[in-house]
Amino acid sequence: MLPDLAPWRASLDFRRLWYAGLISNFGSFLTFVALPVQLKDLTGSAAAVGAIGAVELLPLLVFGLYGGALADAWDKRKLIVWTEAGQGLLSAALLLNALFPHPAVWPLYVVAALSSALVSVQRPALDSLWPRIVAHDHLPAAASLNSFRWTVGGVAGPALAGAVVAYAGLGWAYGADLLTFVVSVALVVRIAASPASHEAAKPSLKAIAEGARYAWGRKELLGTYAVDLAAMFLAMPLALLPFLADELGAEWSLGLMYASVPLGALLVSLVSGWTARIHRHGRMVVLAAALWGLAIAAAGTMSNVWLVLLFLTVAGGCDMVSGIFRGIMWNQTIPDELRGRLAGIELLSYSVGPTVGQVRAGGFAAWWGVRTSVWSGGVLCAGAVGLLALCLPKLMTYDARTDEHAAQVREQRTAAQV
Repeated sequence: MLPDLAPWRASLDFRRLWYAGLISNFGSFLTFVALPVQLKDLTGSAAAVGAIGAVELLPLLVFGLYGGALADAWDKRKLIVWTEAGQGLLSAALLLNALFPHPAVWPLYVVAALSSALVSVQRPALDSLWPRIVAHDHLPAAASLNSFRWTVGGVAGPALAGAVVAYAGLGWAYGADLLTFVVSVALVVRIAASPASHEAAKPSLKAIAEGARYAWGRKELLGTYAVDLAAMFLAMPLALLPFLADELGAEWSLGLMYASVPLGALLVSLVSGWTARIHRHGRMVVLAAALWGLAIAAAGTMSNVWLVLLFLTVAGGCDMVSGIFRGIMWNQTIPDELRGRLAGIELLSYSVGPTVGQVRAGGFAAWWGVRTSVWSGGVLCAGAVGLLALCLPKLMTYDARTDEHAAQVREQRTAAQV
């Protein structure tokens, strides 16, 4: 049941990248909490907080796809370093704005949009780099360890952010985020260069279209994108948490609410050893996404804050299970020369949903109330995932032991090692 540490022992670059991600994620979660709290304080509007998703959407759509093409054509390490440094500059801008006697609202939206663009360029490079620095058979273990890294920051960052924002101020949260980016850049520059493969196409609309055609032809991959998109769009409640805490008369619980979803993910990752023995990954993706929706629906119906926290934690665990098996399917079946572009499509599937979902959640809350927006989204999510499972049989029948694409990538990696 315990996590498999084989990738950690075998690869120095994996350890360096893992530490860099842990540190920068911790700081990013501080800002993740501080930014909507600052918007809430400045505007008092759930729609204004939900609008963060609207300003993040266009950069995601544009740079997610183009960033995937860049990841295939350029050195992945350089892309990661420069985008990480850019994120640090954006944290500095938030810090400067927070220190003004009367902070402005518009810089918050500008920073959110620019951060979305940088993340959209970085994530395809990062996601397509892991299979280069980790042995093929270690990829399931690497996916679990990466999930654990994310959840540690996701639990500690929001929990600490709630206390920092309440007692020290927003400036301290933004300042700590800036410091974490400085440290992460210092770690990432030390990993080995990762130039483009000889077969990689130059970044262009044609190259992007080639990746899209490949994804469309892989219905089991298409299913993972669709399921995650539906789950995040319909049932992501994070934009509403500041208002939910107020409605429950438990403002003190905001940091815990933000930490609950990552806490559930952390608990799953701590006992993730079992995932390496599962071969029908598509079924696990569907089951976990449906349970995520039902747990969010339950959280929306509770009037006791501790039960809300419990069901948010359960939801986070379900989301982690889905994420682990999506990652294994992607990493074990996509050829190296297409990995960056497919990572760009993956980025859209797991980022556009939460981004647009913030707008949906904020709009529903403005019309029908905060708790109704939460529970109705969870119910709609469970129904949508069930419908997608019926429409995408290849996702449900996927088996890593017999899939032809998994076999081809295994042979490709074996030949490269020889």
